[in-house]
Amino acid sequence: MKKIAIILSFFCLLTFVSCEGFLDVSPSNQADSSTCITSESDAQVMLNGLMRKMTSSSYYGQTFLMVGDAKGGDFTIYTAGYTGSTMYYYAHTQQSNTYSGLWSQMYNCLLQANNIIKNIEELKAAGTSTSGLDNILGQAYTARALIHFDLVRLYGQPYNMNKSALGVAVVTEPVDAGAQLQRNTVEEVYTQIVADLTKGAPLLSTKKTLGYINYYANQAILGKVYMYMDNFSGAASAFANVIDSGTYKLYEPEEWVASWTKQNGSESIFELGIFPSEGDLGGSAYGILFRRKNHGNSSAYGCFSASEYWHAIMDDADVRWGVMDYDHMYGEEERSNWPVCCYKYSGSPSLAGDGKSTSTAVNIKVIRLSEVYLLAAEANCRAGNNGKAADLLNAIARRNPNYTPWTAGTVSVDAIYNEYRRELLGEGLLFFEAMRQNRTIYFEDDAWGFGTSTTYRESHIDRTFFRCILPIGQNEINANPTIQQNPGY
Repeated sequence: MKKIAIILSFFCLLTFVSCEGFLDVSPSNQADSSTCITSESDAQVMLNGLMRKMTSSSYYGQTFLMVGDAKGGDFTIYTAGYTGSTMYYYAHTQQSNTYSGLWSQMYNCLLQANNIIKNIEELKAAGTSTSGLDNILGQAYTARALIHFDLVRLYGQPYNMNKSALGVAVVTEPVDAGAQLQRNTVEEVYTQIVADLTKGAPLLSTKKTLGYINYYANQAILGKVYMYMDNFSGAASAFANVIDSGTYKLYEPEEWVASWTKQNGSESIFELGIFPSEGDLGGSAYGILFRRKNHGNSSAYGCFSASEYWHAIMDDADVRWGVMDYDHMYGEEERSNWPVCCYKYSGSPSLAGDGKSTSTAVNIKVIRLSEVYLLAAEANCRAGNNGKAADLLNAIARRNPNYTPWTAGTVSVDAIYNEYRRELLGEGLLFFEAMRQNRTIYFEDDAWGFGTSTTYRESHIDRTFFRCILPIGQNEINANPTIQQNPGY
């Protein structure tokens, strides 16, 4: 994205976004948002702004991914008090440690998406219609679906656990500051997500677009949504649309480590751009949380280390050790025996970044082809297509040269899940997958001598523990007293 696009989009955002109220919406006396989009170029500026907002440290830039890793069991912490430790210990109350920036930032992104949709629909109704406008509209629909999907996974119970439970407020129109919106059910949220993805799909380009959403990103998101709904045949079909297109290519084992030093590689289906002069989060960047203490940045505290549980499923010859490095608690001489720091979002253990001038301006890989292969393997396995599932799993498992090829007779959902853990460590995904699959999550609380329990949970939990769902923050309840809190808070 160009600097001018970001500047203009921020100017337009000033007419849309306020920092007060239930959904951080703009007061009704501000400028009419329809004056911001009068052409395809205006719409592109606003889309750039939406993608930029999604890289905020309160969303994909850090906090949303941190939930998936800190609460997933494959990382441990050596001390409390640093970024993410309250998430790791499930220390959430509605008054404190709510990470309420997630809620407000994601609803601000929804507001941006809704304004894009509303204005483009009005332009089309007035006779202004181009393929470029259609593509931007399809991206806005898909982004709106993704944001709702992310919100409902944070604040609502899993669909296959209790789809009648409260999810989040579905917002499909710009709303004013006085809105007292209520939470929809989990099922209603998912219905809207699927509707938006279905509506957006035919509008999107099939061309590989760097930093933006195309048809295949839409289908990958749809496949993930269907997995959460236990619609495995639908998921397999959506994933096949991505895989069979040939638009993306899995990294060869010898390419995998270096892939983290590059932008928009052959596996990147949807990658959010972060640039040194536009949104570089510096000490707040996600990769900082996984470096050893003071490595390249004084904000690196050595917050998270790979747990013994993750080490136990890794073969010594696996190429994926190449993005791991030693921790300050041990020393460089122990590196070969105990590499625990994950350097994916620093580019490499030498802080190569992904080709930019800083190692903190690293693009966020929202969806990679490897994840699509593994989810497609699970979908086929659960649907009884074990031969196909084995082929898909083997395509990823060969990153360990010592692996034994899976067959229709040996492949299993557990085997696929463990490969998911090997491949996607540090990408903000595991907790959500564990919740979807109703798995017990084990925590290495005694790794640094802290014992095996905390105030909030024992050393393992399952999805019935109420703190698996985030609370609605007190500030939101104050703004909208009629909104219903999650059970247990």
